[in-house]
Amino acid sequence: MGTLIISAILALVVLGFNSPVWWLAAAALLYLYARYVRTGQGSGPPGPPSTGGPSGRPVGGSGQSGGGSGGSARVDNNYRAYRQRRDQMAKWERRYRRERPWNTRK
Repeated sequence: MGTLIISAILALVVLGFNSPVWWLAAAALLYLYARYVRTGQGSGPPGPPSTGGPSGRPVGGSGQSGGGSGGSARVDNNYRAYRQRRDQMAKWERRYRRERPWNTRK
């Protein structure tokens, strides 16, 4: 989709040599592309990507990829959200160790 938008911007720039209004259209399209499509967010300042579910857990995934217990790239808004996320992750890790005792390193 990005290639299509970039090619449309270039076409509007080329058309702009006959009429400067096309350059304004190209600038507007470039602004919208940079603001909404490139950042992946609908509104607000660009920031870390949000997770899909209301509980802070990614939708359609099993949590962290790789199965390790590493740090998260997400930044929680308050301490309560951080604690809930940390406690949920600890539950998942205990369950994983309980179900797969042969797969843990000690």
